[in-house]
Amino acid sequence: MTRQLLSTLLLWAAALLVALAAVTLLPYSSPRINDFGYHSLCPFAPYSSGTLLLGAGLAWVVRAYLKQQT
Repeated sequence: MTRQLLSTLLLWAAALLVALAAVTLLPYSSPRINDFGYHSLCPFAPYSSGTLLLGAGLAWVVRAYLKQQT
């Protein structure tokens, strides 16, 4: 796998994880209330959102490290 392809895949992975983190916070009629006090698509919000954002940040850091290498 080339470095350019891996960099592109990490960029898409980071973008997908950020989008999924936003989706977990969307209001939705579910039987459980999240810790923010409203019904959302994911009852584990904001913890699931934070975990997804952490994964996106990790993908972004690895991508930056790969781009820095010669």
